[in-house]
Amino acid sequence: MNTFGQNFRVTTFGESHGVALGCIIDGCPAGLEISTEDIQAELNRRKPGQSAMATPRVEKDQVEILSGIFEGKTIGTPIACIVRNQDQASKDYDFLRTTFRPGHADEMWHFKYGHRDHRGGGRSSGRETLARVIGGAFAKKILQKNNETQIIGHVSALAGVTADENNFDESEIEKNPVRCANRESAEKMIEAVMEAKRKSESVGGEITIQIKNIAKYLGSPVFGKIEGELARAIMSCGAVRSFEYGIGKNAKNQKGSIQNQRKEGISGGITTGDDILLKISVKPTPSISQKQTAQTLNGEINDFVIGGRHDPTIPPRLVPVLEGMVAMVFADQLLAPVDRINQIFR
Repeated sequence: MNTFGQNFRVTTFGESHGVALGCIIDGCPAGLEISTEDIQAELNRRKPGQSAMATPRVEKDQVEILSGIFEGKTIGTPIACIVRNQDQASKDYDFLRTTFRPGHADEMWHFKYGHRDHRGGGRSSGRETLARVIGGAFAKKILQKNNETQIIGHVSALAGVTADENNFDESEIEKNPVRCANRESAEKMIEAVMEAKRKSESVGGEITIQIKNIAKYLGSPVFGKIEGELARAIMSCGAVRSFEYGIGKNAKNQKGSIQNQRKEGISGGITTGDDILLKISVKPTPSISQKQTAQTLNGEINDFVIGGRHDPTIPPRLVPVLEGMVAMVFADQLLAPVDRINQIFR
């Protein structure tokens, strides 16, 4: 499935080394003010080559709007946006025609579909996420217009370094390459990531997202719980390994009398209007330049070293992606048709 959402629908397309990647957005209301610069600002936060924390692949990730916007406003028709690939190094991946990298989707894609684009992982590449950032840019505009909703993501742990949450400073997030909201913690994270990079290693981390000024009564009981929709969106990102909201896994140590007094922003699967806190764990980048073993198409196990250009860590560039996915969940809920039966009998 390549489409997310029911009312605000985002369909992503394209491969890492193809001509372009992009998305089709359907269900976006007419009259929403948005510019190329608004979308580009979000893409610039995700694009490669920003620092030593990211792959050296040089891509401008310049968005092109093909349809659905006229004179700076949406017109209610499908919106098409693309980003053209420019700095592919496909020859680095020739060996992947017959070799499956450990920690990647190569083997599963090959045997499920029988034919795949092996260049840079094709559609299973993290480069697919740029389309999610584009969709998220529109969703954020919808939320800001409706309730001035803020979705603030930052790296709260990286390479074994945990940020000092007591000194959270939102203004610091975009000032450092690891997107940590604490300057001192960011410096320690950078040092740890660079040490791993020198050893041809990669590292994982944690992203924390704060959701402020969200509308009340989004989501529905049983199978439409908002926390379930958020989990589905967040867990659809390939590098994510776990999702928590509110007190999360620490609920197991909580007493009922204390837990009942907590305001976690969701009750009965429906938003209460209070702030929502999410924590997402992210695995290390699977592409590392150390010697590893890999299985080939004929079942042989061989030594090999991955070529190409890769991030030593994923979380800093994943922050705008996860913000976008969260925004799409709430935009989709916000645009859901009103349940007329409930209105009649209320």
